[in-house]
Amino acid sequence: MRTKLLTIDVDIREVYGVEGHTCSVNMVCFGGTASGEYFTGKVIGPGVDTQTITKKQSLLSARYMLEGADCAGKTCRIFIENSTRDKEGWHPRIVTDSETLASWETEKLVASVDPTETGVLVQIFRA
Repeated sequence: MRTKLLTIDVDIREVYGVEGHTCSVNMVCFGGTASGEYFTGKVIGPGVDTQTITKKQSLLSARYMLEGADCAGKTCRIFIENSTRDKEGWHPRIVTDSETLASWETEKLVASVDPTETGVLVQIFRA
């Protein structure tokens, strides 16, 4: 059974794109809020989901930083990169300055990404 660590409610703010000769690229800028038993906070600065689309494949890579408080009540930041995906789902990479959440940097994590009316809902689990 998977343990849910974090939910991020992403809201899309702006989309920039270019149609090149070999591919198209979209940069989706977003904000949002994060909640869960272990952390509560918000996306700081714009998060960016870069979507590179060719005739053969689509490459997606989202990077963003959260600021808030961990479950010990300490202010902290969490950087998340979602660029690796397999049949289990997305496998986020996390970097944090929280001592309480430090194990997230080395644990195997899996994330689901589901559309909402204003963006996507990202849920991160311990695999």
